[in-house]
Amino acid sequence: MAERGQLPPAAKRLCCRPGYGAGCRPGQRAGSTQSPESLLDIAARRVAEKWPFQRVEERFERIPEPVQRRIVYWSFPRSEREICMYSSFNAAVNAATEDAANASANASAAKRLRQRRLPQRGAADAASGRRRSRLPFRRASLARRGCVDNVLQVGFHLSGTVTEPAVQSEPETVCNVAISFDRCKITSVTCSCGNKDIFYCAHVVALSLYRIRKPDQVKLHLPISETLFQMNRDQLQKFVQYLITVHHTEVLPTAQKLADEILSQNSEINQVHGAPDPTAGASIDDENCWHLDEEQVQEQVKLFLSQGGYHGSGKQLNLLFAKVREMLKMRDSNGARMLTLITEQFMADPRLSLWRQQGTAMTDKYRQLWDELGALWMCIVLNPHCKVEQKASWLKQLKKWNSVDVCPWEDGNHGNDLPSLTNALPQGANAIQDSLNRSHRTVFTRAIEACDLHWQDSHLQHIISSDLYTNYCCHDDAENSLFDSHGWPLWHEHVPTACARVDALRSHGYPREALRLAIAIVNTLRRQQQKQQEMFRFQKKELLHKGVTSITNLEGWVGHPLDPIGTLFSSLMEACRVDDESFHVFSDFSENIGQCRSLEYYHLPAHKFLEEGESFLTLAVEVALIGLGQQRIMPDGLYAQEKVCRNEEQLISKLQEIELDDTLVKIFQKQAVFLLEAGPYSGLGEIIHRESVPMHTFAKYLFTSLLPHDAELAYKTALRAMRLLVLESTAPSGDMSRPHHIASVVPNRYPRWFTLSHIESQQCELASTMLTAAKGDVRRLETVLESIQKNIHSSSHIFKLAQDAFKIATIMDTLPDITLLKVSLELGLQVMRMTLSTLNWRRREMVRWLVTCATEVGVYALDSIMQSWFTLFTPTEATSIVATTVMSNSTIVRLHLDCHQQEKLASSARTLALQCAMKDPQNCALSALTLCEKDHIAFETAYKIVLDALVHYNHVIWNIGGYPMRVYNHSLGKNELAAIIPLVVKSVKCATVLSDILRRCTLTTPGMVGLHGRRNSGKLMSLDKAPLRQLLDATIGAYINTTHSRLTHISPRHYSEFIEFLSKARETFLMAHDGHIQFTQFIDNLKQIYKGKKKLMMLVRERFG
Repeated sequence: MAERGQLPPAAKRLCCRPGYGAGCRPGQRAGSTQSPESLLDIAARRVAEKWPFQRVEERFERIPEPVQRRIVYWSFPRSEREICMYSSFNAAVNAATEDAANASANASAAKRLRQRRLPQRGAADAASGRRRSRLPFRRASLARRGCVDNVLQVGFHLSGTVTEPAVQSEPETVCNVAISFDRCKITSVTCSCGNKDIFYCAHVVALSLYRIRKPDQVKLHLPISETLFQMNRDQLQKFVQYLITVHHTEVLPTAQKLADEILSQNSEINQVHGAPDPTAGASIDDENCWHLDEEQVQEQVKLFLSQGGYHGSGKQLNLLFAKVREMLKMRDSNGARMLTLITEQFMADPRLSLWRQQGTAMTDKYRQLWDELGALWMCIVLNPHCKVEQKASWLKQLKKWNSVDVCPWEDGNHGNDLPSLTNALPQGANAIQDSLNRSHRTVFTRAIEACDLHWQDSHLQHIISSDLYTNYCCHDDAENSLFDSHGWPLWHEHVPTACARVDALRSHGYPREALRLAIAIVNTLRRQQQKQQEMFRFQKKELLHKGVTSITNLEGWVGHPLDPIGTLFSSLMEACRVDDESFHVFSDFSENIGQCRSLEYYHLPAHKFLEEGESFLTLAVEVALIGLGQQRIMPDGLYAQEKVCRNEEQLISKLQEIELDDTLVKIFQKQAVFLLEAGPYSGLGEIIHRESVPMHTFAKYLFTSLLPHDAELAYKTALRAMRLLVLESTAPSGDMSRPHHIASVVPNRYPRWFTLSHIESQQCELASTMLTAAKGDVRRLETVLESIQKNIHSSSHIFKLAQDAFKIATIMDTLPDITLLKVSLELGLQVMRMTLSTLNWRRREMVRWLVTCATEVGVYALDSIMQSWFTLFTPTEATSIVATTVMSNSTIVRLHLDCHQQEKLASSARTLALQCAMKDPQNCALSALTLCEKDHIAFETAYKIVLDALVHYNHVIWNIGGYPMRVYNHSLGKNELAAIIPLVVKSVKCATVLSDILRRCTLTTPGMVGLHGRRNSGKLMSLDKAPLRQLLDATIGAYINTTHSRLTHISPRHYSEFIEFLSKARETFLMAHDGHIQFTQFIDNLKQIYKGKKKLMMLVRERFG
């Protein structure tokens, strides 16, 4: 609080120049005279921005009233963007959307710039005006519709009333709003609406906008202490008495209390010189920051966390993180303040202790929130203009959180063996051991390590501060040279750390500096690529001879906690987007613009950094390809592995938004060639470590991008990427003898790839893409088929590829592609061989599909699979599916076979059936009978096998899953049936199966020649005599037993099904000569026993009487 002493009377002379009104904002010229801004306003504006008013009073003994007024006037915030930032989440959320929505307008502005050659400053001002008009304010309509009234500014205090219009459910309300401000920041707000939220209520926003947009309509007064100083004793007494009279119910007790204290000589109030003035502005010791309701921030975060993993809560927390980034970009100290409050609530989340005790992992969405929390702290501590004291305070707080037992670990698993942030990769065996002995790394470890980083390096300062920092004379070919052969600056630092600097510069509102450093980093990566390629060429023979490769990156750039490639890509892509700053940042924009995708991204040249023909867009694409193609070891832990896959897909998704032109295609070709020739430094090198992250997803994107432009290179890249060495038992291991190579994080460890199923599915997608593209090309189809058979180890994925190839080959309205059909058949045959001796729940589907595919290929394919059935099918599959399908009428019609071809195919099927019956008579003999019934010799052979099987397997031969008696029994003679039916009665207990067999036995026999040359009589066999009488009695008994069994645990939803079952039972009962009487007695018995089931018995009476 400011305190007032005795001051001389202030001057009442006004010093403003004509033509410059009170409502003018910086840079504006009011009135027709267009007079320049007065020196008084220039000085007052600067003082109002930087100095607390108490310091002004202490510095100058007498401050003229006009000067005080101008300082007070300019002390209110002048930018609507800050008000917008504190009004709602929308400002952060809509930033990217706004840029995309206005891309067309920006391009039009660029066109006008080229045509009219407007001054760049004017274009920027116009764009700024458009942007300000589109700011997403929360209920800004209150300010526009004249809902703000009685606005009064007394010193550094603004007050007014805001009328809330009536709605259907609520009447009109009037809210009293009070705002305190200092040095162009709102320091406190009060509103009678009573709304509790992190952000300013709509009434505070409306009053603030009114003051910014209509400053000349606001009554401005000096601080109240200045007014009181000008009053004499009588005026002061009158002022106080009127104040008490108007508000006696509210202030009378306080007024009496103050009067008593003032009249007391020893009171505390009399020990202090002067008196506080809430309208006098801040004191020297007051912190200058925007008003932030810390309690509400804590309550909201606590509420969001308590809602668990629901989508809404996670979204709100991400919006809070976005708001922190927005504050950092505006260089608002509340960014770190808000993040501290958020972190405290995260650390206090009770679920952390629960998960630690139970040994369970946190949810994926929650884990991502912690990652963002750690990344934001990295940005904060890497602020290039952070004070030493502030960084020390943050370091202390971070170490405190880091030491808590429940603090999440960085890899989401159990520790981490990655190198530290500030060091390069450890060299040699000792360094590896040191790496393994390090303590666990938490989400705050990198931020703690970043506190040791600084920005004082002169080379770094030159890079980020100037576009002209080059050295065309002094550079060499050394590994750590500061300049490349073009004289452009390089920045040699641990890549994720260097990219964290870029992210920090962007986050703190230094986009140009971030862009300069990003370009230096990318140029360094490109130079390293060249060096690595040269090194591999020198060692190629030795490495290929040994069959050994090495991993030089224990932590990959894609999926890294700091997301280095994503940071570089975003920084460079932002420079490609046509925004308001582009009009004056790039002076030669109008002559060199080249459209890449719609009206959003452009090839913006930067001759100071890149080679001829290159742009920020080409650089962004190239660095993404470099990162995606890096050979990197698969990290430990489920979350870390999922993050690698997720970040790779996200980066590829961003690349897919860019439409490729000739310039970008050349970049793709250049990087694809390097990836194929870079040896152990590339994920597509000739030899890779078995634990390297597979390149399937990336290769699929490269393949589809290159295919229209360079098909040979596209196929070469995709075929190289098909490897999945982690599943190869003879995959090469790393060479630990070389001190400059690291073969594995832990030698000889067995990798646990939690995402292996996803990786295999991506491998399958890559293969399917190549098969589709190669349709009609015999040579390429053979190459792709060979690669699939060599590299894919999952039968289900090979089966999917076979189905895909079949669909593509038999597309409607076109002739089948016989070459692709053969590929599909070959894949299907491989699936049969792979699953022949293993359990697979889709095996029957696979067998049926293979027969369908072979049918499409032709009769020779069907004959081939039957000739070699023992390598493809089990005997049961061969007889019950393969041979039966081949002998079906639909197959014959489909193939358009003549009589000779039909007989040949049938002969192969019978031969197959007999071979299967000999090998597995228990499961195949009777199927063989069915297939051989039209051939006398084959049928005799099959029947002989059946009889032999009855002798050896009668104790299990008639189980329900065994022989299909009901298919062939009516073809046997009476004597044969008499021998078989006792076995059926003994083994089969299913009523419906027995009923089916019974009905088939009563049918007229087809009159085929019997086994002994006899013919059946052609009459219906009697059910009153053996052998069918025994079967009929057994069937009726089975129905009775089954009925009682079902009624024991029947539920109402099964009543209708049970009634149908009884109907089938009645049909069987009626087959006996006294069946009607037996069934009636059976029903009456049921009614008596189960009379408690009233509803069911009522249904029984309705149906059966």
